[in-house]
Amino acid sequence: MKIAVLKEKRDFESRVAASPETVKKLTALGFALVVETGAGAGASMADAAYSDAGATIASDMAAAIDGADMILTVQGVAADDIAKLKAGTMVLGILNPYMDKDQLNALAGAGVTAFAMDLMPRITRAQSMDVLSSQSNLAGYKSVLDAASHYGSAFPMMMTAAGTVPPAKVMVMGAGVAGLQAIATAKRLGAIVSATDVRPVAKEQVESLGGKFVMVEDDETEAAETSGGYAREMSDDYKAKQATLIAETLAKQDIAITTALIPGRPAPMLITEDMIKAMKPGSVIVDLAVENGGNCALAKAGEVVEAHGVTIVGYRNVPSRLAADASALYARNLLHFITPLAADEGDGLAIDWEDEIITGTLVTKGGAIVHPALKGA
Repeated sequence: MKIAVLKEKRDFESRVAASPETVKKLTALGFALVVETGAGAGASMADAAYSDAGATIASDMAAAIDGADMILTVQGVAADDIAKLKAGTMVLGILNPYMDKDQLNALAGAGVTAFAMDLMPRITRAQSMDVLSSQSNLAGYKSVLDAASHYGSAFPMMMTAAGTVPPAKVMVMGAGVAGLQAIATAKRLGAIVSATDVRPVAKEQVESLGGKFVMVEDDETEAAETSGGYAREMSDDYKAKQATLIAETLAKQDIAITTALIPGRPAPMLITEDMIKAMKPGSVIVDLAVENGGNCALAKAGEVVEAHGVTIVGYRNVPSRLAADASALYARNLLHFITPLAADEGDGLAIDWEDEIITGTLVTKGGAIVHPALKGA
């Protein structure tokens, strides 16, 4: 069975869907790996390393997909290339199916069997396949470094003969995987950290990392978390109460990092322009949700802007800015997904189409959109 690894074509994407490590392990399982030349260059993974691991290097995409049964990607196949795939080809990637409807429909129209790794169920046996967690963890870390690079003062308290430098005050909004890593990183750099989330369960996690939890607690928060562990969208009344509390807290901060996302919906607005105006001059906001509409009113995707004396950072595809580690982790996520599917005897796969992991990630098959949450997209 031939597995092809393609070079990503989307802007701001430096990651690759396989590493020499995972190529070697997939080859040992009996798969034939073909890697498009230059696929790993952005992640410092050379063609020679893939070749040494057992892969064949294809001169271009056409050669890579020729006869391929499965294609490993980061963000899916480029729109103008989907039609080149043979019907029944399996495509694995972070497909963003709720937002990227064009790609979803194109995959279905081409008869491709597509798995959206970003829809991986949050169950125990799928933890090693959870691409959102592996990538968000790095994004949370990088967000703090980005904040520090734009902040005009130091993070830790410094006592010198000339006087004391006070520690930075950092507020993290959203205590999911990215937020928790941001809290931990900011604490390691010596900042005073507070955090907010609509889910009461996040309080213990935030405090275990040394952060102060800020939250409006009422009856509505008891149902603030979905069965998959994500935050629900809250009522307008709750949002108003939370906004008041956040505004009061935010005005005292030096740095705010926003990480709040709701699957299938635009990112919730957490920081309004009035809140920005109330922040201290020289403050920094890093919006990790900027590509999904943003948590900050004045954030612009792909730009660093200044408004009312506050620097607002809106970098795109933050995990890709740590491409080597992000690729290595993502490649392992795919390896852990594919390994249980390998046939015990002979070539190919033995897929249980009723398995929860398969039904949770399968989005197109047989010329149709098949995921229950996406039908009619």
